Amino acid sequence: MVNGERLSEIGNGQECPAPGHIHIQVAVTLPVAGTYTYSATAELASMVVPGKRVLVPFGGRRVTGYVLEPCRLTPGQPIKQILDILDEKPLFPSSMVPFFKWVADYYLHPIGEVIESALPSGLTFHDIKRFSLTDQGGKALGEERLSKLEYDLLKLLETGSKSIKEIRLRLDRNMPLAFLQSQVQKNRLEVKTSFTKTTAKPKLERFVCLLNATTVPHDRSKLQKGILDILKAVKGEMSVADLKSLVPTASSVLKKMEESGLISLEHRVVYRDPFGDPIARDAPPLLTHEQDGVVSEIIASLGKGYSAFLLSGVTGSGKTEVYMRLAEETLKQGRQALVLVPEIALISQVERRFRARFGECVGVLHSGLSNGERYDQWIRISENKASIVIGARSAVFAPLDQLGLIIVDEEHDSSYKQDHGLMYNGRDLAVKRASDESCVVVLGSATPSVQSYYNVETGKYKEVTLTHRIEKRPLSSIQIVDLKETRGMRGIRKFFSIPLLQAMEETLKRKEQILLFINRRGFSNLSVCGACGESLKCQNCDITLTLHRSIKAHQCHYCGFSQAADLHCPICGSENIQHLGAGTEKIEVAVSKLFPDARIARMDRDTTSSKGSVLKILKGLKTRDTDILIGTQMVAKGHDFPNITLVGIICADLSLSFPDFRSGARTFQLLAQVSGRAGRGVVPGRVILQTYNPDHFSIVAAKTQDFRIFYGRDIEFRKALKYPPYTRLLMVRISGKDSEEARNHSELLGKTLEGIQKKPGHREAVSILGPTASALHRMANLYRWQILIKARDSKSLHAFMEEARNSNSKLFQSRQVKITLDVDPIFMM
Repeated sequence: MVNGERLSEIGNGQECPAPGHIHIQVAVTLPVAGTYTYSATAELASMVVPGKRVLVPFGGRRVTGYVLEPCRLTPGQPIKQILDILDEKPLFPSSMVPFFKWVADYYLHPIGEVIESALPSGLTFHDIKRFSLTDQGGKALGEERLSKLEYDLLKLLETGSKSIKEIRLRLDRNMPLAFLQSQVQKNRLEVKTSFTKTTAKPKLERFVCLLNATTVPHDRSKLQKGILDILKAVKGEMSVADLKSLVPTASSVLKKMEESGLISLEHRVVYRDPFGDPIARDAPPLLTHEQDGVVSEIIASLGKGYSAFLLSGVTGSGKTEVYMRLAEETLKQGRQALVLVPEIALISQVERRFRARFGECVGVLHSGLSNGERYDQWIRISENKASIVIGARSAVFAPLDQLGLIIVDEEHDSSYKQDHGLMYNGRDLAVKRASDESCVVVLGSATPSVQSYYNVETGKYKEVTLTHRIEKRPLSSIQIVDLKETRGMRGIRKFFSIPLLQAMEETLKRKEQILLFINRRGFSNLSVCGACGESLKCQNCDITLTLHRSIKAHQCHYCGFSQAADLHCPICGSENIQHLGAGTEKIEVAVSKLFPDARIARMDRDTTSSKGSVLKILKGLKTRDTDILIGTQMVAKGHDFPNITLVGIICADLSLSFPDFRSGARTFQLLAQVSGRAGRGVVPGRVILQTYNPDHFSIVAAKTQDFRIFYGRDIEFRKALKYPPYTRLLMVRISGKDSEEARNHSELLGKTLEGIQKKPGHREAVSILGPTASALHRMANLYRWQILIKARDSKSLHAFMEEARNSNSKLFQSRQVKITLDVDPIFMM
């Protein structure tokens, strides 16, 4: 097995292996299509199995690859040997190989990068070339006539060696590799190759073990006798760290005790615990008649192949208890369960409920874990030490080899869609994986996605319903308030209508809790100069900056650019900056003035970034140490707040203004979900919904909390305009630092796609919209263009894109601009 110290000693492989070597299909961790064939010597053959990482030569580099399966060699084909095997055990089961291949084909993404995205980060080795200045290069700076590019490069490397990526970043230009090699040939630069270090690896901890527990020698010191007594009391072994917590001076005698044969010291792999405090076990409650019916119907399908269910249940109807009963039956059948939730903030609550029921067999996977914690959880799962896995979208790749059940909670949520790198949809992959693994998948929501309900109507899914809340508690009453009537008011009062203020006063008098919802974080999203009217904009994006008073800065929510809060107008220099609009911070400040005695908490991305912060906020609600919770869409997703009886929606229209055919659905789902946070306890709930568009069908449907009314209107709109689910979409995004290069490339790509679309077989099946500048044209100093491709079905879409990429692959692999292909796009900006 290879390790970090030996990597630099391994060579570049050899071609034409000797007879008897096996041949394997390998996916490399590079942006290249397809897989590659390598050979392994007879000595390594028994250790080369699917799911392991291998070190392979690729071009002039050594890179990490993943073994997929054995393969046959094409006669006369030159084959390189693998250099080493990086794992003792597979990181994923062989049953997942077809799944990874499907994901790569469907999302038009390199399979090696698909697998790399699925695994814990920090597992990839690859060569890095670093360039440094030679003595001759240093002399050239002062003695030779250099071009500007040569001078800038040599001057930069005076500060130390740099990788190609660092050179390009620091010089802010595309530095050709051929140019760097020309400087090496002139002896101005030297290049060295080294390996990247992995950041994910097992945690080792020293343990002390008692070797002779029968007698304690009389000549031992008091300290040694005390250590031996402690070891006897704990059955003969414990970690050195735990021993030192009891005996701080233990380290001074452990080596001597080992030499005397009393104890042994050894390193062991230990798991990093991501859970925190232990949880008391709970007892399953009695199911309602509806819950029992749903559980029985789905259990009847467990273990009998693939089935897909849409569980549509009103908020507070007990869907989580249904999930746990299904998981319990799955475990009884000797199978495993995977539970997906849309946000890390929601995982804490779900994970604690499952741990209270199922104990130590629960594992978690999400990006909020450290690299080490995620690695440990991945290994636990791959070794079948966790039979229930709970996680966000990336957990769909969990290395479970006996899947019997997949649950996707809040299946409508757009957070299941990855917006960078491998742009997959976790909900859709859950359905595909269930099909591959011949198991049951349950998609749950009080406000199902239009796509999923359409699948019910077309017979792909079966619907099961929960129409009543637990204990037949009523749904919250919703009162719509037209904000146009408050337009004349000034200050914060225009965000708080009289009905909302009165309802808040009454709720606080009854010692009940309030939830205020506004789907915008920060203090103000629009800062405008009172003298000249200029708005404060991001230097890197075509977007205004958001004021965050808590950190005294204006921030861009797209690229992270930040400026001090007390800045002057960049145009006229005036200090008179007006902060318009409202976010969670401004609402928090206003509420603290309106209700000075109320205890207020805020839940948004700014207050939940640190570990344990979500649990702290939820605990404050549970213990009634919080009177008013102010939050963004985080508070709308599945949380159970039994003491909240009033929900105030500050402005229901924020998501309606997005240039996206899904904006109506998102608005309805968000409003219905946040309304469902009220009245989940014994006291009925009430919702004050403030809006400038009280007659919009999304608002009207949210008031009745009837998804089918909304669906009937929205599906007709989509059918008329040929949007999903009646078509399939692919967004081609073109971005570059030079605005003209990005524009020219998008136009050239658009003409190429139009030419292919006119061919027989594509003319009737595919249509093209664009190229056009993206709604957010400049983001992070990249100028963005987009081309939207509509196809009548997935097969037509992929056939079209395959021909397009094969006809001119260079158009999709330009160095000057970046091309991304987003299948089934969600983010249309």
